[in-house]
Amino acid sequence: MSLNKVQLIGNVGKDPDVRYLDSGVAVATFPLATTDRGYTLANGTQVPERTEWHNIVLWRGLAETAEKYVRKGDKLYIEGKIRSRSYDDQNGVKRYVVEIFGDNMEMLSSPRQSQQAPQSAPAQPSGAQPVQQGSAAQSAPAGEMSDDLPF
Repeated sequence: MSLNKVQLIGNVGKDPDVRYLDSGVAVATFPLATTDRGYTLANGTQVPERTEWHNIVLWRGLAETAEKYVRKGDKLYIEGKIRSRSYDDQNGVKRYVVEIFGDNMEMLSSPRQSQQAPQSAPAQPSGAQPVQQGSAAQSAPAGEMSDDLPF
């Protein structure tokens, strides 16, 4: 038995980048920041705040929801799976990317006054995903979200 499940609560680093495959399937990508607060140990040692950046990938209905409602700075709950892949950059250097493929997303920020955001948007069951999904993930421009911080 194995388990690949991730749960994150964090802030969106930039507006989602949404693409539509030739088949009409939407794919959204964006960075999500999670931060461990700094603290002071009993002996006075300062432990600084630590921020981790996660590459989020959403498919189909979740991607369309993200396109309509998710903006930089929003607080989100993302539940999904860790996926890793490699690619050769423009200089032929092999790069590695770790992504979170979201199965569920909940918007934790207050809805903007100009729009009503849904509170939850479940994804399609993983068994219903077409074969094109894997090849689309491999063919997405990987350099955009590899090592760059969105600020």
